[in-house]
Amino acid sequence: MFSLRNRWFSAPVAVTAVIAALSAGVGFVALPFLQDDARVAGVWDAICSAAGVVRAPAAAGPVVATAGTSTDVVLSPHMMQDVDAASVGRGATLAMQCTTCHGARGVSNADTPNLAGQYAASVYKQLRDYRSGARTNGIMTPRVTALSDRDFSDIAAYYAYLPRLPGFHPDAAGTAPAIVVNGAPMRNIAPCATCHGGVDNKTGSAWLEGQSPVYLRAQLEAFASGERKNDISQQMRNIARGMSQPEIAAASAYYASQPGTPGGRPLGIE
Repeated sequence: MFSLRNRWFSAPVAVTAVIAALSAGVGFVALPFLQDDARVAGVWDAICSAAGVVRAPAAAGPVVATAGTSTDVVLSPHMMQDVDAASVGRGATLAMQCTTCHGARGVSNADTPNLAGQYAASVYKQLRDYRSGARTNGIMTPRVTALSDRDFSDIAAYYAYLPRLPGFHPDAAGTAPAIVVNGAPMRNIAPCATCHGGVDNKTGSAWLEGQSPVYLRAQLEAFASGERKNDISQQMRNIARGMSQPEIAAASAYYASQPGTPGGRPLGIE
């Protein structure tokens, strides 16, 4: 009965094998090439990507070595949750030296970060990284050198206390960019919203709504080039290296959107 000489056995086996081969060809080769954001280099690259073994896209830049100082901040879901009014008050006093760049109430009219309502753990981590050299900036680094961890906690508590800019994404503006909502699974890129709010927040990740599009784009490009390297486990560097320039621009413009502001900048809020 199970002999290949039996046409009632061999014919169904042959048909099944042909269907399986065609299905594998469509699923592992054709579909990866038909994706709008596909950047596969060849057939083998498409097969690996469809199987979940993501290979470096051909258009991506070279992998950047991890030379230099990286962050030494250990984050936990419960950090910065035991602050009190006294800490916020001390932070307000310390933050007076920050108003030139970050605004009197934490909202900037320049292309510097808005800190009002920012997650306290995110502010604390970035200040620590500036002091340790994991993140460098000609303005920030000298200002934090003499500050203590307690000072950082107080500043972070103060800015977290201030009301943040909410997300502004009306239906008339169109759908959110795919990179924000869905990511790019074929390139192992998670949705921005899973870490930066909207869907969920990862401890230490920043609230991005209302930030300057110039600043957001600059940071994504710095992660992609390896110029900025204070992300834990290279997570942002790996993501940014896989993003295309249109995706970086779309994500930056989406998060910068605010009502009544040309170019997406929150003007005159202070």
